[in-house]
Amino acid sequence: MASNKLGKNDILAAFFDEGSYTALFADGAVNAAFGCTGGQPAYAVCQCGEAVAAKDVEKIVTVLEMAAKTGNPVVTFYDSVGAKLEEGLDILAANTKLASAIAKISGVVPQVAVVLGICGGSAALAAASADVCVMAQDAELFFTAPFTSAAAGDEVAEAGSAALAAKAGVATIVAEDAIAEAAKLVALLPANNLAGPALFDAEAPEAKFPAQYKAADAAAALVDVDSAVELYAAFGENVYTALATINGSAVGIAATEPAGLCHSCVSKLARFVRLCDAFSIPVVTVVNSEGFIPSVSDDVAGGIREAARLTATYADATTAKVAVVAGKAAGPVYTALCNADVVIAMENGVIAPVDPKTAVTVLYKDEIDAAPSIPAATQAKAAAYSKDVCGAKAAVEAGLATFTADAASVRGLVVAGLDMMANKRVQRLPKKHGDMAL
Repeated sequence: MASNKLGKNDILAAFFDEGSYTALFADGAVNAAFGCTGGQPAYAVCQCGEAVAAKDVEKIVTVLEMAAKTGNPVVTFYDSVGAKLEEGLDILAANTKLASAIAKISGVVPQVAVVLGICGGSAALAAASADVCVMAQDAELFFTAPFTSAAAGDEVAEAGSAALAAKAGVATIVAEDAIAEAAKLVALLPANNLAGPALFDAEAPEAKFPAQYKAADAAAALVDVDSAVELYAAFGENVYTALATINGSAVGIAATEPAGLCHSCVSKLARFVRLCDAFSIPVVTVVNSEGFIPSVSDDVAGGIREAARLTATYADATTAKVAVVAGKAAGPVYTALCNADVVIAMENGVIAPVDPKTAVTVLYKDEIDAAPSIPAATQAKAAAYSKDVCGAKAAVEAGLATFTADAASVRGLVVAGLDMMANKRVQRLPKKHGDMAL
């Protein structure tokens, strides 16, 4: 669907269930409506490609306030050539008020931005501030128009495109039919921060947990058939994140690839968990990682800061959390990702204070140095250490895991863990907010 060729009424008709919406504003560069999409009540705001005036921005603020009062999601469709500059400072004041409204209801009701055409400047800031930003494949999102940057000598391939926005971690989803994708997201997300997770008819996956581990396959073996909507697919590619259902109940699922976690992967994961926690969506984390990338360059790019943010995000999250250790979870990776209510250690899982190879070079240094082959001796000692000291059973005995599992039983234990935590209650200490590294 060439979304940016549709008129406002066409967009609203495509988003809402047939005959189920009522127009709120019908004139000007912005109109709005209230109705149902997939049976879920929601508000929608729609730009029509024209320049936006201060009164149009005020309409968006009004809808956001109505959404907060009634506890319903709000979806904003972006397509505008920009602000009406002849209005001078009035449009600046209106956009500042809009930013306040977006921040005020953040975490109260889901906000979904859908970029169907051009989205630049203050509009790009608003779209990127939503909980989820969906872009049509031919849409544009930028602060500075690509031709302006190119004229100044800053020319970048695909500048302003949806593909580049996805690589930068701004576009959560890029889709051929962005309107349908938005409707699917609204169905998966709770109506507001006090509503329970959405419930669906479920079909258990036929595939068992993969022997040859891959993040997406591991997640697919746990979630219901065809229920996953992947988020941030082009950003932080060593982490898979998706909204899905398990046993018919909406969850957020994250799975790491065995390769190390760079600053982008860590940022992606923290952002995802933060979204789930805001709306009490349970989080299932599948962990199998060599750890945070041992790179000074990545540290300079924000690796340590983002890892600290990730650790704080998991620790601070009060939603139900289930972790599955499917491979290696050593040191900081366990500390960050396995801060969960239920930890399931699979039979081949390794939970260790440091990488087993590193540990044995200290613990068994004399024996290894005296061996005919130091690499072979190190490998043998590490294997034994992983099995006897850091294996699944040892983790349960040490209180670092709740259950052990094999490929056949792990999904059932995840379901059981989510059921146990369904009525989880946590009382926070009185404070304005934490000061995690951002």
